[in-house]
Amino acid sequence: MTLMIQDIQPHWAAIRQFMTIRSEQDYDRLVAQMNELIDEVGINEAHPMYEFLDTLGTILYAYEEKQHPIPQASGAEVLQYLMEEHDLRQSDLPEIGSQGVVSEILNGKRELNVRQIRELARRFHVSPAVFI
Repeated sequence: MTLMIQDIQPHWAAIRQFMTIRSEQDYDRLVAQMNELIDEVGINEAHPMYEFLDTLGTILYAYEEKQHPIPQASGAEVLQYLMEEHDLRQSDLPEIGSQGVVSEILNGKRELNVRQIRELARRFHVSPAVFI
């Protein structure tokens, strides 16, 4: 057994629960623990637990990427989703253009342009990247 393993082995039982996710229950527990760490550590890189917070975030991110991937969506699909979430009709989006223009975008006959993307991002408080 190497010196490194001899040093780590006595502590592994205590930290294993923070380093592995085998179920949604584990995931939920680690998210709650990470939130507590964020409240304690914040963005203070000098805090003694900052590196642990960073490691926990990496473990959670890897699990999310594998278990809960975000599906690819077109700008029109994102717009349709946001319209449904905000209970909007095509005529409620004058920043895009007329109801006919909105209809063409939603039906894939027209692409969103840069100006429309900027306006939609501002309206819905999201990154313009979600429409690209």
